[in-house]
Amino acid sequence: MARFAHTVTVAALDRGWFEETAGHVVDLFEASREQDGAILLPDGRPVHGLRLLKGRHLQPGAEYGETPGEKDEGRGGPQPAVEAAALPEKAPSEPSVEAAVLREWRPSRVIAVESHAVDEGMSMRVGVRLREPRAPKSLELSLDGHNPEGGSLYRFSGRARADLHAWWAALDLPPAAPPPARAPVVGKAVHRLGKARLTVTPRAAGDGSWRVSVVLSVRGRWLLRPVAAVGLLFARKPVERGFREAVDSSVAEWAEMLAELPRLRGEALRAEIADALTEPPQPVAEEPEPSEPAPKPL
Repeated sequence: MARFAHTVTVAALDRGWFEETAGHVVDLFEASREQDGAILLPDGRPVHGLRLLKGRHLQPGAEYGETPGEKDEGRGGPQPAVEAAALPEKAPSEPSVEAAVLREWRPSRVIAVESHAVDEGMSMRVGVRLREPRAPKSLELSLDGHNPEGGSLYRFSGRARADLHAWWAALDLPPAAPPPARAPVVGKAVHRLGKARLTVTPRAAGDGSWRVSVVLSVRGRWLLRPVAAVGLLFARKPVERGFREAVDSSVAEWAEMLAELPRLRGEALRAEIADALTEPPQPVAEEPEPSEPAPKPL
C-alpha cells in the first residue's frame, strides 16, 4: 500500500453564512411551483436550465433535465449553422443522455437526488444525499460508472461522505488538542485493479484560515497487489507530485470560489440566490490568439 499526504492552508468559510445560504436555497425550491414543465420561483421567474420531464414537482420519482437549447448557453451561445456543419456527427450508438431523479424531498430531514448520464458509451450514475438540508449535517456522494462494451476494466465505483458537524467540531478544537479520531471527510474508490481511500481533516490556523490535511492511500487488489506494489515503487515520485499538484489546484479553485461569493445576509442574500438561479451564466469570452508581428521592411 502507498500513502501520500499533503497539508495546505485555505481561506475559511463562515459557518453561519454557509448554513443561511443552504436554508435560503431549500426554502426557494420548497416554495417553487411547476408550470408547463418550467420551475417557477415564488416571484414567478423560471429557474434557468431546469425543467420537469416526468412526475410531479418535488415528489419522489420526479425527473428533471435541462431546458432544450440552454445547454450551450454560457459558452458562446448556440453554434452557427456553418460551424455546426463542420463538426463531426456523434455516432447513433453513442447517445448523450442526462437526467436527474428526485429520490427524497423532506427539507427538514433529507434531500436525495440521483443523476444518470450516458456519453460516448460510458454510463455514469451519481447519487447525492444531504441530511438536515437547512443546516447541513452531512453530505453523501456515490458514483458508479461502466462501459457495457468494455468489460470489467471499464467499471468503477466510489463513495464519499462529509460529516459537516464533525468538520466544524474539528475547527473548534484548541491548538494543542489531538486531531479527531475520524476524518470528517472520507472517500473511497474501487476498481478491478485497485482501491483508493482519501481523507480530509481540518484544523483552525492562528490567522483565521484553515490548515487542511489530505491523505491518499492506494493499494492493489487480490493477485495484483504485488504488481501494483512494484509499479508504485518506480512511479511513486510522479504519483506523489501529481497528488500534491491536484491538492494545490483545488486550493486555488477554492480561493476563487470564495472570492466570488456574495457578502450578504438576510433578505439581500436570498434575493441574490434567486437571481443566480434564474439568470443564465455569462458567456465565457475567448482570448484572442496572439497575432504575428508584421515583417520588417528590407
